[in-house]
Amino acid sequence: MTILKGIYEVGKEVLKKPSTLEYPEHKENLADNYRGIHKLDMKTCISCGACARICPNQTIDMVDTETDKGTKKMPQVNLDRCLFCALCEEVCPTQCLILTKDYEYEAYDRRDYVRRPEDLK
Repeated sequence: MTILKGIYEVGKEVLKKPSTLEYPEHKENLADNYRGIHKLDMKTCISCGACARICPNQTIDMVDTETDKGTKKMPQVNLDRCLFCALCEEVCPTQCLILTKDYEYEAYDRRDYVRRPEDLK
């Protein structure tokens, strides 16, 4: 009796539709409130540093960056330490720093997780 029940359960699982996706051809639909990699609009950033001050993990540092108008302090994000809490997005007065739905950030070296302002496009 238990053997038949086991065969029935296995047969039921074999006939089910697969729960995995053919990544990267098919990507999962994300929730509207999903928080992924940061995006920075360098033209509207006013170098106030509010994002760096509010960050609970000290993930954001203000670094010198060359722009078309000279050198400005811009946020540099360490994705390895980020909580993706979106406090930096909330506190930004010009809304130049946002969290996107992009979740693809793989690296072989931990130093590659540090994204300079030019890389946050």
